Amino acid sequence: MNFADTLKNLMDDSGFLGLDLPHFIMIAVALALIYLAIRKKFEPLLLLPIAFGVLLANLPFSGLMSEPVYVDGHLDTPGGLLYYLYQGVKLGIYPSLIFLGIGAMTDFGPMIANPSSLLLGAAAQLGIYCAFILAGALGFTPQEAASIGIIGGADGPTAIYLTTKLAKHLLPAIAIAAYSYMALIPLIQPPIMRALTTKKERETEMKQLRQVSKLEKILFPIIVTIITILLLPSVAPLIGMLMLGNLFKESGVVERISKTAQNELINIVTIFLGITVGATAKAETFLRLQTLEIIALGLFAFIFSTVGGILFGKLMYLVTGGKVNPLIGSAGVSAVPMAARVSQVEGQKANPRNFLLMHAMGPNVAGVIGSAVAAGFLLAVFGK
Repeated sequence: MNFADTLKNLMDDSGFLGLDLPHFIMIAVALALIYLAIRKKFEPLLLLPIAFGVLLANLPFSGLMSEPVYVDGHLDTPGGLLYYLYQGVKLGIYPSLIFLGIGAMTDFGPMIANPSSLLLGAAAQLGIYCAFILAGALGFTPQEAASIGIIGGADGPTAIYLTTKLAKHLLPAIAIAAYSYMALIPLIQPPIMRALTTKKERETEMKQLRQVSKLEKILFPIIVTIITILLLPSVAPLIGMLMLGNLFKESGVVERISKTAQNELINIVTIFLGITVGATAKAETFLRLQTLEIIALGLFAFIFSTVGGILFGKLMYLVTGGKVNPLIGSAGVSAVPMAARVSQVEGQKANPRNFLLMHAMGPNVAGVIGSAVAAGFLLAVFGK
């Protein structure tokens, strides 16, 4: 073979020949997400691997997501690397393992000290059901509408888990929308919070929470696991792993396991989850009008979840005679601890003596449970 033939073969195998406008658009999207992750630090732990997964998926002929080919029952061509890693998403393994790590990092003390936080966490799931109704009205199937609605819970792993069970073909758009809106909480929530509350309400100072005993913290994950899974068996993978991780943390007898769940395990799973979810966003399936509709519906869901939490916070402000700052209601979405920090920042802008972080952490961790329960309910209703 001469040099000219070698050069021709190299060009024929080159990915440059497969590049077209849709691929250029998706590469630009990937680069924009990488910029947001690095420069703006928008949820970089997940946005960066997702963005790079989008980039890899849209470089033609790489074959990273190719399925294995069998001939006469025998493996002829093995699948791509990311295809095999993606099985952890497809089978619901990665989201559950991430919940294990989240549980090991979460302190449910503020919610135990103030049980009314559960109501705020529940109210902040309003957007899930509003978006579900609107998506159905726009022609999405109930399974697709449920998967879109769960974006309103601001919980990426839960959104991925439910979507893989009900509407796998929508996973790229839903996953990217869910994590993008989680990252944009500091931009999306404050205008809504200020629009729905008065300055007097935002200035409200709250009393320090009571000290929660170790026994209460140990019993909590056990009791929640039993009650929740008996009511909604379909939520067992998420709630079970969340509460197991929390029991590791609060028991005090498995510190090595707890630290592994909080660090090495969740970091490794986050890499695999992010890059494989991003790799599903191929130009031929992602660049559709339906994707724009999902992104818009996701924003609608997120906004109405924030509205639901704040309005219930205002109701609690009235019922308690001005003892509850409505701003903590916005933290009822599941993005821990970012949403709680936003409540703290807005509270201090209105009143420098305001210290709302621990009060906001109550509805914030309640939102984690609330979004998982909402996913379990939707899966029980539409997953059969």
